[in-house]
Amino acid sequence: MRHLLFMAVLSALLGIVPQPEKVEEMKGNFRIAGATFNCEMSLDRESQNLISEFADRLAMISDRTVSFAPSPTLRSNAASGLLKGVCFLLDKDKISGEYSLEVTPKYVLVFASDFYGFTYALQTIRQLLPPAIYGTSPAPGEKWVLPCCKITDKPRFAYRGLLLDCSRHFFKVEEIYRILEIMNVYKLNRFHWHLSDDQGWRIEIKKYPMLTVAGAYRSGTQIGRERGSSDGIGYGGFYTREEIRSVVAYARKLGITIIPEIDLPGHMQAALAAYPELGCSGGPYRVRTGWGVSDQVLCPGKEETFAFIEGVMDEICDLFPSEYIHIGGDECPKTEWEKCPDCQARIAALGLTSHNGVSKEQRLQNYVTERVQKYLASKGRRIIGWDEILEGELAEGATVMSWRGTAGGIKAAAAGFDVIMSPNIYCYFDHSQSTELSKEPLGPTQNPKRAIPLEKIYSFEPLLNMEAGATSHVLGVQANLWTEYIAEPSHLEYMLLPRLLALSEVQWCNKEVRDYDRFRAEVAGHQSAILNIMGYTFRPVD
Repeated sequence: MRHLLFMAVLSALLGIVPQPEKVEEMKGNFRIAGATFNCEMSLDRESQNLISEFADRLAMISDRTVSFAPSPTLRSNAASGLLKGVCFLLDKDKISGEYSLEVTPKYVLVFASDFYGFTYALQTIRQLLPPAIYGTSPAPGEKWVLPCCKITDKPRFAYRGLLLDCSRHFFKVEEIYRILEIMNVYKLNRFHWHLSDDQGWRIEIKKYPMLTVAGAYRSGTQIGRERGSSDGIGYGGFYTREEIRSVVAYARKLGITIIPEIDLPGHMQAALAAYPELGCSGGPYRVRTGWGVSDQVLCPGKEETFAFIEGVMDEICDLFPSEYIHIGGDECPKTEWEKCPDCQARIAALGLTSHNGVSKEQRLQNYVTERVQKYLASKGRRIIGWDEILEGELAEGATVMSWRGTAGGIKAAAAGFDVIMSPNIYCYFDHSQSTELSKEPLGPTQNPKRAIPLEKIYSFEPLLNMEAGATSHVLGVQANLWTEYIAEPSHLEYMLLPRLLALSEVQWCNKEVRDYDRFRAEVAGHQSAILNIMGYTFRPVD
């Protein structure tokens, strides 16, 4: 323990977030401005482009010539002790995302096994430099040196996610880029894009054009917390296929995979406004103007409903290369199904009955989940669903995102399902950052106990109360930024930052390495300087 504390003190001097696994600080520094960047010829093209772009940025910011070239002799030079400059070599024994970094007065040596490891190594190097490296203007007067040190580092969890809800409020592509960029700085690697809900359908689907003609726009928006109110101002927007492809490509350059969510069979009122025949009553429906949960959901008693789902998923799979597709599954009222002749006929045909506390209508939702899961599996994809999909029967291979606390995740992992921990008591970034609610922007709750300050996020331990044999099923951790009360990019960033930094340490760091006092000091100092120069709006550390 004494050794671990010693390493934490050293790393605090270096100011890195998320905290590396092990840091050894040494005397001296390396002058990186004007240095030569080298890599092995065998590095993949993406990694070479990554290093080249970093060298170009350093040259521009430092106002010094920085060259980059693959070298056929780099490995032999390393073996002979003849290294100079900044050198990148492959180490196939490292896991994906793992890296090591050695800084001496003569050279910098980076080892990783893949593009992700080199990405995270370069982010660590950036944080060791003056904050000006994150800017857009030359800063030749800065001290462009790296402190001599040895760092070995790897992520605790493979899945390090952030959800952005663009259905309640729509954010332009440029703001999506900014969210991806700050995720990249702090080593997050999954962007969960919530693209459909009762209040708006946000993605172009060629087979179903009315989804964006009618489903992407609502007649008004709820005023504050006043249920049933509307400001009467038309609101909406959607992403074209070209915009989706550009965001996916940009995220890929940053080492981030985008996981799209099409929430079903509930949270579908915007889709029903476009195609009312897919509902139990046939409508008419309108895009919901207020928040909360709608009783109007897809009708699984009709075969055309599944034709619609499969048609949408065909285009989703075409646009997003992610292994996972999120299909929602949460908050689906069954009142319409209980009185719908088509749904009851489907229930009878399937022989579904109520038993063990699970209604036959809930088992109908299990049927929907399993059928969509099988269809996506035929296309080489896997599903993620909110923890309600555990109610009743869940088919093997599904991944559960635990949002109603951690109990659902603990139950799912014990049953052998993969899990992503996203409990609302720690990970809902639409909740206030302070218990003094009157001093914070309007949010979803008036209960100060529901506030999620920086320290509370940092205290989250994803594996708490979990049986040792089940912990391997926890893929990672995700925060969710729902936007009922967030309409502007500056407000969005304020709610995200600096809490994203606390999340990054929960996702990346082993619990033995985390220390809130060290982290808070880093955020208040070096990290705030980084956020400032990047132009983000953020809440100052108390």
